[in-house]
Amino acid sequence: MNMLRKRLALVAVMLMAPVLASCGINTIPTKEEAARARWADVQNQYQRRADLIPNLVETVRGYATQERTVLREVIEARASATQVQVDASTITDPARFQQYQQAQDRLTGVLGRLMVIQEQYPDLKSNQNFLALQSQLEGTENRIAVARRDYNASVQDYNTSLRTFPTVLWAKTIHSGSQPMQLFQASAAAQSAPTVDFGGTQPGAPLPQGAAPGSAPPTSAAPPVGPAPSATPAPAQ
Repeated sequence: MNMLRKRLALVAVMLMAPVLASCGINTIPTKEEAARARWADVQNQYQRRADLIPNLVETVRGYATQERTVLREVIEARASATQVQVDASTITDPARFQQYQQAQDRLTGVLGRLMVIQEQYPDLKSNQNFLALQSQLEGTENRIAVARRDYNASVQDYNTSLRTFPTVLWAKTIHSGSQPMQLFQASAAAQSAPTVDFGGTQPGAPLPQGAAPGSAPPTSAAPPVGPAPSATPAPAQ
């Protein structure tokens, strides 16, 4: 009798499987896994950028020691961004997700300032190592933008499935543990082009007597030479 019941139960499951599949029972976990894969792509691209920064900073330092403030800010922003601990659960935690995005956006901002510096140093602009790193960074920034866009599209699709019929039925029952995921939002700072104030000492000009190389000019130095150029790195091909 027990064997017969098991066989009947198995037959019932086999008969119901196509019906359940057609009703979208697998839709939510399928879209959830797709969104998590896109999240991994975002993390990989941000890590790629973080790996480029040390060499980029050292190259700039060799030609523009006066810009110690910007170089320090880049190093600190990179450290802050890499110290934020993220995993698959981050995308369903608004606070942790916002912390991660803010840290990455801050790094994006100071990197923009670092790249503007090159306009003030002709030797740096023509340095082959710098040009190669610049090209890699531009390519990585483009990949980050694409990865974030694909992630947002995947998350939007997944979040919609949690709220629409018939998958909302499964979201309230079998997949009740599935939570909405967070979307990347454009920060206010990201809407403005980065600027750098090169006031005071001109690149290559002698420092005031007694000043250490790379030190900031005293308050009695000449007035600022004017607004920083608005040039930004050309997009990657």
